[in-house]
Amino acid sequence: MKPQDAGVKMPRLSHGACRTPAWDEPDAGMGRAARPQCVLDPHPPARYSHFQPAPFTSMTTPATPDTLAQSFFQLSLDTGVLKFGEFKTKAGRLSPYFFNAGLFNDGATLGRLAEFYARRLIDSGLQFDMLFGPAYKGIALAAAVSIELARLGHNKPYAYNRKEAKDHGEGGTLVGAPVAGRVLIIDDVISAGTSVRESIALIRAAGATPCGVVIALDRQERAHENGVDTPHSAVQFVRDTLGLSVVSIATLSDLLDYLRAQGGAGIGEHYAKVSAYRERYGVQAP
Repeated sequence: MKPQDAGVKMPRLSHGACRTPAWDEPDAGMGRAARPQCVLDPHPPARYSHFQPAPFTSMTTPATPDTLAQSFFQLSLDTGVLKFGEFKTKAGRLSPYFFNAGLFNDGATLGRLAEFYARRLIDSGLQFDMLFGPAYKGIALAAAVSIELARLGHNKPYAYNRKEAKDHGEGGTLVGAPVAGRVLIIDDVISAGTSVRESIALIRAAGATPCGVVIALDRQERAHENGVDTPHSAVQFVRDTLGLSVVSIATLSDLLDYLRAQGGAGIGEHYAKVSAYRERYGVQAP
């Protein structure tokens, strides 16, 4: 019986031109049973003890995307990565929330973040040969997620770029493993798609194929270009125009679900403002 037949939500994957088999589809002669399955360790090392995800009850029954997203938001709140208030965005909007992945800034929290990325990627079924982290936030993300994937039995090389070309030593702008095969771009968010376009150009110039993007948060809000709000989000632009699959740990819809579940007191009191912001600037979920 397929997961959807049992009422289980499938992993979040916005498909572009690079759509690959889901976990329950055959691939290279491997049936579903032969596919590797993984869940976040319900008993992580002591250094992660303050950042526990929601418990998983079975090694063969992965958490639904919603459960993973809710655990991710709890971690983000605990670390100060997610804040509520009034914040001016680059587009000049006043947002009731602010997500700053740069505050995953120690070994414990970065390791936990990498677990969420790795889990979402494995659940998505997206096939790729290596990770590419665009400077600057993508560099630490690519390294951390590569380590976590290897820990889970999926050893993938990674590379990243310099902002300025090096004119001595090995030279060039690319650092790390040779950029080859199907390359997955990793970043925290997609704001305008500029970083993704630059990464695509670098990957193709190296003779490789960009096959998708994985991010922490899909804001699901309209992009802002040349002083005008567009009818599409940056994620939708990457998926529909650039033709790449986009995988996200969580979305703005998931954040609303999280706030709604908290009730009207405490953190839940921000639900109305976030919902109103979504109504004004949001796009339809794919």
